[in-house]
Amino acid sequence: MAYYELDKARLVNLEYSLYREILRTNRAGSYCSTTIIGCNTRKYHGLLVCPLEQFGGEHHVLLSALDISIVQHDQVFNLGIHKYRGSHYEPKGHKYLTGLEVDDIPKRYYRVGGVVLSTEMLLAEQEEQLLYKVTLEEAHSETMIRFKPFLAFRNVHELTYRNMTANTRYREVERGIALQLYEGFPALYLQSSKDIEFIPVPDWYLGIEYLKEQNRGFPYQEDLFVPGYFETGIKSGESIVMAAGTSEAKTGGLKAKFTREKKKRIPRDSMINNLLNSGQQFLMKKGSVTRLIAGYHWYGERHRDTLLALPGLAAYQEDRSTYRSILNHISGEIEKKYLSSNKSLLNRDIDVPLWFFWTLKECASTCNDLDVWGKYSQVMKEVIDHYRSLNEPNMRMDDSGLLYAKKEGVPLTWMEAMAEGKPVTWRPGYTVELNALWYNALMYFATLAVDSGQEKIAEPYFRLAQNVREAFVNVFWNSKDGCLYDYVDGEERDASIRPNQIFAAAFPFSPLSQEERKAVVDVVKKELLTPRGLRTLSPQDPKYKGVFEGDQTQRDIALHQGTVFPWLAAFFADAYLDIHKQGGLSFVKRMLDGFEEEMGNHCIGTISECFNGNPPHIGKGAVSMAWNVAGVLHIIKLIEKYSNV
Repeated sequence: MAYYELDKARLVNLEYSLYREILRTNRAGSYCSTTIIGCNTRKYHGLLVCPLEQFGGEHHVLLSALDISIVQHDQVFNLGIHKYRGSHYEPKGHKYLTGLEVDDIPKRYYRVGGVVLSTEMLLAEQEEQLLYKVTLEEAHSETMIRFKPFLAFRNVHELTYRNMTANTRYREVERGIALQLYEGFPALYLQSSKDIEFIPVPDWYLGIEYLKEQNRGFPYQEDLFVPGYFETGIKSGESIVMAAGTSEAKTGGLKAKFTREKKKRIPRDSMINNLLNSGQQFLMKKGSVTRLIAGYHWYGERHRDTLLALPGLAAYQEDRSTYRSILNHISGEIEKKYLSSNKSLLNRDIDVPLWFFWTLKECASTCNDLDVWGKYSQVMKEVIDHYRSLNEPNMRMDDSGLLYAKKEGVPLTWMEAMAEGKPVTWRPGYTVELNALWYNALMYFATLAVDSGQEKIAEPYFRLAQNVREAFVNVFWNSKDGCLYDYVDGEERDASIRPNQIFAAAFPFSPLSQEERKAVVDVVKKELLTPRGLRTLSPQDPKYKGVFEGDQTQRDIALHQGTVFPWLAAFFADAYLDIHKQGGLSFVKRMLDGFEEEMGNHCIGTISECFNGNPPHIGKGAVSMAWNVAGVLHIIKLIEKYSNV
């Protein structure tokens, strides 16, 4: 039995099925995504969505949908589903759905009279190609099958409409056709694993609607071009593979290729395997460089996300060469983009290079042969010395050793939401996590130096770290509430209960005493912890926004004012178990239950970007985020660690 399996009763309930999505990706950066019943509800949905270098590497929807129809006794049963104006769905193919399994890849089952048909789809690992397999499981009379492609040829952030510019002509290729709707786009090859007839019936399907875009306050209607349909006979027990790709396929090998590609997938037969399967979907290789995509559907590579996600995603991998490649890549990015004097990204993301130290230590703890000092000591030293040299009035290391950063109208930390041109959570001055990261980096570098026999190199960094530790407590400790201020700027001491203070309690090198760490953990547990992670603001705060909804501005205002982020829970678990040891295991294990439940909700088998602060903590934002998947894997790793003490 598959780990996730849904029956007809749930699948035909549109309120249930339209809010649950599936996502598949490949190493080429392409993805395939739709709802569990195949009705696209986002402009970002599509069966073949590819990054196109000729358009700046941004993702473009080539094949939006592929309707399957069964033909028996001259009757046509269309298994597709699209939404039109007035909540009108046509065709209503979901009524034929009898089951959905999500094991290694999604598999739908349809029944029409005496016909049982299954569909499976995946992406070829290294190329821009969708493989869509249909199998006639049962049939008692002659059966034909049709494939009707819906084409978009547009950027994922835009919509397309009927126009006279589109080149609707096609050319025949082996067992299929090729089309190129617009100049500059690659041709799309639609081909079958068996001989098949293409019947040209070119038409625009007008006014297809995307429910999620409508709810988000964005344009939500578009027109899709259908060039015609493919038709062939199919026998009971027979499978046909349709390929959609940007290069011509050898059709005789499509079935075997589908089987090979399917065997590469990690089976989704447990919680951890679902996370590992989802974790691999963030990998993207361009040439010799492997990167991490921050999340789907609209995020690209983000340095902070990569640093936070990398240890968790790599922890259970036997072959860590890919993740070493990512580590090397991000090391080079830090040197090139953050330490340079011209247009340094420190002016936008001041904390990012300091996360590199946490990432290195976490990776070293699960990869014994990682030579951190030998390979990365030079860039580590350059990072620290760069921060030490900061001496601008609004970006500096002060005499106490603490880091101060303030830029009018620019959010400098991970809480970077902007609304109407202004930062929602502007945190100027001394921010708590930046200085916790700073202390952790100094101590880790100095400790590595001593372990490598470089005591003279270590000594000044140890001295600086001691100064930072003393100043940290003096500046940030909020004795009234028994926790840490979120930021301090002059006389302003922000006492908002936010999750940023948990880092100071969770880092391997903490500037806090054991008693102070426990006090911080207790406050965070009481005010911020939910079954989906940590809130970004206490519900007791008048600025608290418990629901992440509305138009773009409304959502941005709510994003860090109470919205829940799962990746933060990993740091809470780290601090909690370090304090309570095995006595805290049962509590942390219960934290996993909320995440396992969620993996069957928003996007099957993965973790959404964020959640409402108010119960029932509905998933919001991007459907799958790398640092969230990595965070839950980290919690599992922590449970194993403390269970084996």
